[in-house]
Amino acid sequence: MSVPTYLLAQDSLKNIPVLDKSPMDASYYPANFPLLKIRDKVTTPLSVKLIYSRPQLKGRVMFGEMLPYTQVWRMGANEASEIEFFTDVVIGGKKIKKGEYSIYAIPEPNEWTIIVNTENDIWGSFKYDENKDVVRVKVPVTEIANSIESFTIYFDEAKEGCNLIAAWDKVMVKLPIQF
Repeated sequence: MSVPTYLLAQDSLKNIPVLDKSPMDASYYPANFPLLKIRDKVTTPLSVKLIYSRPQLKGRVMFGEMLPYTQVWRMGANEASEIEFFTDVVIGGKKIKKGEYSIYAIPEPNEWTIIVNTENDIWGSFKYDENKDVVRVKVPVTEIANSIESFTIYFDEAKEGCNLIAAWDKVMVKLPIQF
């Protein structure tokens, strides 16, 4: 009996990467855009897409300990999180042209500074360059009742656009984005 070819091919996969501890994810506005598109149910054009990695708490205290206050953070794990605007937007009163950007935060106990930056394809915030900032916006921290294990970013509808919601542990921030 012969061995199927697909089994023989697995011998050459010795260096296949293991599952990342902080898996990559994507968020869209409108929410679930790719699914809506495949089902022919798109009623609003794609406005924003965000790619980020989702670290886990694993019993650790994140803000103020693992992620020190007042330091630039990549808003996730691994590569700096990247946001793409498919139309010009306004954030914090500043017009931002459609395109791809990285997004960072400077967490503090009562507010975060959210940063949109022109640098892309960069690991973490180790080479973060403030000179490439497009906008910095301070947003208040909201305490939430139930702890969120996996860092989460999603978008919800707002009057003139959407809100980027970032939540982890027992805190949440909301960044208004206007179209």
